[in-house]
Amino acid sequence: MKRSSIYNVIIGMSIALIACRPQSQEIQPEVASDDTPSRNNVTECMVATQDVTFTHALNNADKYAKVLDNGTLEFKCPEGLDFFIDPNEGKLTNTTLPALLTKVDNTKPFTLTAKVTPEFTPEGLYNAADLLVYANDSLWQKLCFEQDEYGMHRIVSVRTKGTSDDNNHDKLDVPSVFLKISSDTHTIASYYSIDNNEWHMVRLYENYYPDSLLVGVSSQCPKRGSCTSLIEDITLNVDNVKDFRMGK
Repeated sequence: MKRSSIYNVIIGMSIALIACRPQSQEIQPEVASDDTPSRNNVTECMVATQDVTFTHALNNADKYAKVLDNGTLEFKCPEGLDFFIDPNEGKLTNTTLPALLTKVDNTKPFTLTAKVTPEFTPEGLYNAADLLVYANDSLWQKLCFEQDEYGMHRIVSVRTKGTSDDNNHDKLDVPSVFLKISSDTHTIASYYSIDNNEWHMVRLYENYYPDSLLVGVSSQCPKRGSCTSLIEDITLNVDNVKDFRMGK
């Protein structure tokens, strides 16, 4: 057999093998390894309010909080502590926020609610009391009653997935507000209320958080002075709001 004929046979067999290659054997793109940050700044604690016991502290939060005789949680945040991951090359990133947290099974519904009264002061830019959903330092959301750049008090939400967004919502002329975060395992939504009856939706998105999740409360003081927040009527239920638009 001539050499050219041998080459033709080899080429023909190679083409046939490629054409008959099972679909399942196609080369798949590589999947990135799991680089999920750890919870290095989370420690165990025991802070019991009337209805919720916080079992974990982010950034030593248990040192800044105490339960008063009437059951209210007094949470004093020192100057300079905040939670924000700056999308602009991390220039303003600050992950020092103290938060009291407790575990939830994110494969089941949950609703976290609290009445918050932050300490608003003339120099207290971004002072706030927060509800927090926390997977790790790069995956979390906070819902805040916060003082803005004009000295106004408003609802603010920050969602972080690698980096943080920052959303200003309604301005409120009240000292206290009820905050709520609720999930049915598929959807997670945030709300506020003046009277714990009529709720206003702040934001709603897919619940992409891991099965093991921490939720809780915090007080923040990113700039000057301190912020002593009073947090009361804290509840955590294995249930979700029935109407995600109305928050009830």
